[in-house]
Order: sequence, then structure tokens, then C-alpha cells
Amino acid sequence: MPTPRGRALAAPVDLNGIGHYVHWGVIQLSVANLVVIGVMVVVFVLALLLPFPGSRR
Repeated sequence: MPTPRGRALAAPVDLNGIGHYVHWGVIQLSVANLVVIGVMVVVFVLALLLPFPGSRR
């Protein structure tokens, strides 16, 4: 039985299972990498659209 501290440090997903993959022809990506790429694209788009701090004078 894990301790409360060990339970708090545990991964939110079961990492002992098999990986899930997405196939597009010859391109094969894991779902985890696809999520990371999606978050990076969202952050990049937000960086382009949001005003730069201190630019209002």
C-alpha cells in the first residue's frame, strides 16, 4: 500500500502499459508526443497573438 506522499508523486497515468500510437501513412507518433506538440503549437500561437508586456506607452 503506497504512502500518501508516494501516491502524490506517482504518475497520473499507468506507465506500465503499452503505448498508444497514431498512424498517418508513414508517420507514427505516440499520443503523448502528439499532446506535447499540440500544447507547443498553442503556446506559440498565443505568443504571437497576445500583446507584448510593456508595449503600451
